[in-house]
Amino acid sequence: MTGSLTEWLDAEAPPADEVLHVDVDGYEGPLDLLLDLARRQKVDLAAISILALAEQYLSFIDRVRERRIEVAADYLVMAAWLAYLKSRLMVPQVQDDDEPSGEMLAAMLQFRLKRLEAMRLAASRLLSRPRLGLQIYSRGAPEPLEVARKSIWEASYYELLKAYSAQRERGSVTEYRPYTRTVWSLQDARDILQRMIGESADWIAMDTYLEQYLAKPDERATVRASTFASSLELVRQGEIEVRQSETFGPILLRRRKREQP
Repeated sequence: MTGSLTEWLDAEAPPADEVLHVDVDGYEGPLDLLLDLARRQKVDLAAISILALAEQYLSFIDRVRERRIEVAADYLVMAAWLAYLKSRLMVPQVQDDDEPSGEMLAAMLQFRLKRLEAMRLAASRLLSRPRLGLQIYSRGAPEPLEVARKSIWEASYYELLKAYSAQRERGSVTEYRPYTRTVWSLQDARDILQRMIGESADWIAMDTYLEQYLAKPDERATVRASTFASSLELVRQGEIEVRQSETFGPILLRRRKREQP
């Protein structure tokens, strides 16, 4: 055995015309041939006619074998399997038959054809992409790493107003001086009212007595309020009388008449 192997290795190569070449019109295999025949039906692979596909394949193999006897074994195996599938589709299935039905075999073949179609489509897309160094070129300098930062601020309406007011207070310089308000005391108003009324027994408006004190607008409220309160106290003590003829009318004052013993 060793000697015969050595002689076979040392023997000269046969002429080129005597070497066996198997080429079925450039197809890569029987499944590739089936896919091309299925495309000729111009329908979806899930809706192709398996019987028509089997007949096309067997007819193609017969034409090739007439011109070239040395057909590859896998093509012949696929032809035998398709003939078996055609017979399973045409002959009704027996109930006690354990083998797969013709419909199941046809579905498996359709699935394999669809998967081959998807692989060929993906391969064509990969090969058609531009290649680095031929259609596209890389940059000489390395790409820098960019870090994008985005700040998210969360604050309530009260916090925004507080921050705004704090900024305004920092930028504005103000000098606060408290307003000193002039207020008449009840005792001062009483003394002035007693002095102004005197011993007059005629009804006279209260504003007439206070005319000289009402000249300042910022003191009118306290002058009237303190004088009116003091007048009520003098009425309680029986020293003066108070009368108002109409609503929101002038308040009239006079000295109360003393009773004779």
